[in-house]
Amino acid sequence: MFDLHGFGPALLDGTWMTIRLSLAAVALGLVLGLLGASAKISDKMLLRGLGGFYTSVVRGVPETLWVLMAYFGTVSSLNWLGSHFGNPEFSFSPFVAGTLALGLCFGAYATEVFRGALLSIPPGQKEAGLALGMSNLRIFWRITLPQLWRVALPGLGNLYLILLKDTALVSLITLNELMRQARIAGQATREPFTFFFAAALIYLALTVIIMIALHWFERRANRGFVRTEL
Repeated sequence: MFDLHGFGPALLDGTWMTIRLSLAAVALGLVLGLLGASAKISDKMLLRGLGGFYTSVVRGVPETLWVLMAYFGTVSSLNWLGSHFGNPEFSFSPFVAGTLALGLCFGAYATEVFRGALLSIPPGQKEAGLALGMSNLRIFWRITLPQLWRVALPGLGNLYLILLKDTALVSLITLNELMRQARIAGQATREPFTFFFAAALIYLALTVIIMIALHWFERRANRGFVRTEL
């Protein structure tokens, strides 16, 4: 049913690669976003400056350029480094370079989402935790983080949907994700519309699945909050 002149399995492989790439990038981006948000609300001027520099620079450059720079820049740098250790071919794979570029971009936008969520939490809660003898790490894990996810989840979900489609940019560095597989199949069969339309349906299906999952996570994160309001 999904043969498509023998290229159906290739499209499914590309879909799996797209999912893997998006999940790897979002994992990196969430870490960078939390670090960036913590820096931007820090009392230290240096950390605030670093956080602002990160978000301004990354958001000011198109994602396509970050993908190209992450791949070709690391290839040149790592080849030079590897030549000093007898391995001049040492470099990042397209998957790793794509993960770094997309994760960097996701983290810059997630920084602002996390920053807004952190500022929405009353500072008195941290003071109460300190009064009870809790460490800063325990306060973050038991008090701040659960509320942080509840506020930030809708924004992060929208960013992930954008990231999922931005994975198509990594086809520029020869990673066999969904768009590259569709382009190869279209060129081989001279039916580009068929395969690009199939890719569009797959992206749409993934989007619907993710939206359903996000709705479930949002309902779960808001369970206690909704009961309190009622």
